[in-house]
Amino acid sequence: MYRYIFMTIVGLMSCSHMMNIENTSPDTTEVSRKFSYIALGDSYTIGHDLPASSSFPLLLEKKLLSDGYEQEKKTKIIAKTGWSCDDLSKNISLSSIENNSYNLVTLLIGVNDQYRNIDIKYYPERFTTLINEAIRICGDKKKVVILSIPDYSVTPFGNNSLKIAKEIAEYNNINKTISIELGIKYIDITPISLKAKDDLTYLANDKLHPSEKMYAEWVNEMYPSVKSALGN
Repeated sequence: MYRYIFMTIVGLMSCSHMMNIENTSPDTTEVSRKFSYIALGDSYTIGHDLPASSSFPLLLEKKLLSDGYEQEKKTKIIAKTGWSCDDLSKNISLSSIENNSYNLVTLLIGVNDQYRNIDIKYYPERFTTLINEAIRICGDKKKVVILSIPDYSVTPFGNNSLKIAKEIAEYNNINKTISIELGIKYIDITPISLKAKDDLTYLANDKLHPSEKMYAEWVNEMYPSVKSALGN
C-alpha cells in the first residue's frame, strides 16, 4: 500500500516537472530580419572617385539583401568629401531626420579635422555629439556601429608621412576610447587601410581613397557587428 502511494507521488512529480519544462521553454519567436540603414561620414563614406554602388554603405546594403534581410526603406547617406565633424553635424540638422527612423547607423568621421589641422582638443566633444545624434536617429546605442579612420599616410598622397600616421592614430585612440566608454560597437578598419602601402589595388584611381576591393573588406570586417546591431 505505502509503496503504491509513493510511486503515485513520484509519477505526479515527474509529470509536474515535465509541464514546467514545457512552460519555460525558450521563446522561439522569429527575430525580425528587416533593416533601414543610414550612413554618416565624409569622402570615405560616399566612396569618393568610385561609382556610388562601390561605396561601403551600398556594398553593406547588398550583402544584407543577399543574406535574406528585407529593406524597409532606401539606404540614406549623409556624407560629402571634405566634411569635418562640424560639417556633418550641421548637415544632419539640415536633413531633419526624425527620431527612431532607422534601425542601423554607421559613423566614420574625423579625417578632415586632422587634414585641416583643426585642434584635436575639439574632436572628443564633436565626435560625442555625433554619436548622440546617431543614437537619436536609431533610438538605441546597440544599433550604432563606429568605424575607425583609415590611415592615408601609406597612400601615394600621404607619402608615408610619419606625422599623418601619428595624428590619425591619435584621432583613432580618441574615437575608440569614447565608443568603448559609451558601449558602442567599434570596428577597427585601419589595419585594412594599411594594405594600400604594398598594393595599390586597394586604392581608387586618385591613389588616396579606398577602392571597392578595400571597401568590401571593410564590410566583411563589420558584418558580424552589423548583424548584432540588427538583433541577429
